[in-house]
Amino acid sequence: MLGAPQSVTASSTPLVPIPRRPLDPAGASGQVRWWYENELGWPTVPGDPLRLPVGVRYDVLDVPAEAGHAALRRLAPGSPVALHGDRMLLLVAAGSTEELPGLLEWLEWGALALDLVAIGAGGLMEAPSPPVPHGERAVPPARVSRAAAPCEAGVPPTPRDRVGSQGAAVWLRPPEPGCEVEASLPTLSALGAGGGAPDLVRLVNTVATQVHRVRLRRACAQPPAMRAQGR
Repeated sequence: MLGAPQSVTASSTPLVPIPRRPLDPAGASGQVRWWYENELGWPTVPGDPLRLPVGVRYDVLDVPAEAGHAALRRLAPGSPVALHGDRMLLLVAAGSTEELPGLLEWLEWGALALDLVAIGAGGLMEAPSPPVPHGERAVPPARVSRAAAPCEAGVPPTPRDRVGSQGAAVWLRPPEPGCEVEASLPTLSALGAGGGAPDLVRLVNTVATQVHRVRLRRACAQPPAMRAQGR
């Protein structure tokens, strides 16, 4: 059983702002890097495509998009969410993925293998292209890869490279420049708090429920012979 909820804070947030880099007019990658580092203050990892280190200011839950849509009501309005093909990337408080195995066990989801990928410290997310103001030309989007393993009960997620499926990542709910992202992210410290604080427990329970429903619905749609093979 999960013990007393532990406060999850973004203690790794740098006290000194990241130095602002000049906009590189040489290509789209320079514009994307400038937006993340200068507009958002998010660290990036050099390379092409541009990547964002996970576990510094946020962790990521990677779930089927169908299940993720049902969980959007559990997020604060400013909580960033990205789409990548048939997957949804939900940003949560840094350190949350370390609590996820015990949280799933406490919510009695630990016995099931869920299509839920936890990306924490050591993981990388290739940056979705910034939102484009109306009338401006879009910056070509970057691909997305996820560095993590499916979360099983009692087993911390193990970072590994996982190349994304078809298509490029896009922001469904983009981060807002000038806003501290940590304040909008679901966290265990919000459990039982008032004021509509985003609660990681409710988010995970909703996602797990929807992931299980999607799995059952897909299994029922298979021919009997295929269902028998999957047992």
